[in-house]
Amino acid sequence: MKFHAGHQPSAAGEERNELELLAGRGYEQALQDLAGVERVWLLWWFHRNAGWRPLVLPPRGPSRRRGMFATRSPHRPNPLGLTSVRLLGVEGRRLLLGPCDLVDGTPVFDLKPYVAAYDAFPDARAGWIDAMEAELREPARFAVRLSDAADAQARWLRETWDIDFTARLIELLSRDPAPHRTRRIRRLGPLQSEIGCGAWRAVFAVDKANVSVLVLEAAYPMKFLARSDYTEIPDREAQLAFLARWPAGGWRTGKGNAVTR
Repeated sequence: MKFHAGHQPSAAGEERNELELLAGRGYEQALQDLAGVERVWLLWWFHRNAGWRPLVLPPRGPSRRRGMFATRSPHRPNPLGLTSVRLLGVEGRRLLLGPCDLVDGTPVFDLKPYVAAYDAFPDARAGWIDAMEAELREPARFAVRLSDAADAQARWLRETWDIDFTARLIELLSRDPAPHRTRRIRRLGPLQSEIGCGAWRAVFAVDKANVSVLVLEAAYPMKFLARSDYTEIPDREAQLAFLARWPAGGWRTGKGNAVTR
């Protein structure tokens, strides 16, 4: 799923990906001499995107719309992607790659060697992005605490299913818990809000500079999890087990106001 793809893959953790070139095109010969090349550029297509807007809301930094061409937004007039990725090896028509920000099945148009002497400009200014990065290096403005209920749910997911998104959850909420479309934060009512974390959600409340994570929940309702034709739902079995243990809706009351059990 697209939210499993890393953002800016050079900062992602250890992972291995495979890019298989089409047969019968002579690509085996074209891949010769890549030995010793540490990184390659991939030119690819955002094949799941439709449409674009001239102003977009970046996922990081303050909630402010920016000109699309001043961002890395995937929604573009011509939705082309460009990624520099580690090359771990070549086996026939298969390239073994390090962390990528592509999803499974992404069409790749071309690959080229990354040449640091020509492709790297570490002193180049990046305008508003430099200012945003400087702001993000400042201490977090909000203190985040998991309630006993949320902590128990997080511990169960971690110990039973090896699923742990709490570090990312705390990172996002400690910076800015305000509603934000691309950070998947929305209000549930006057007192509570909700943030999406991949296949999971967290309900939280803000009191001045303190954020209390009240409960976690599965992002998919049972009516979708139970359908056999929905084959690409991430963490499906874990979500089913989670809903059996903590039935959806058992902690909500009123118009979006959340209460712990």
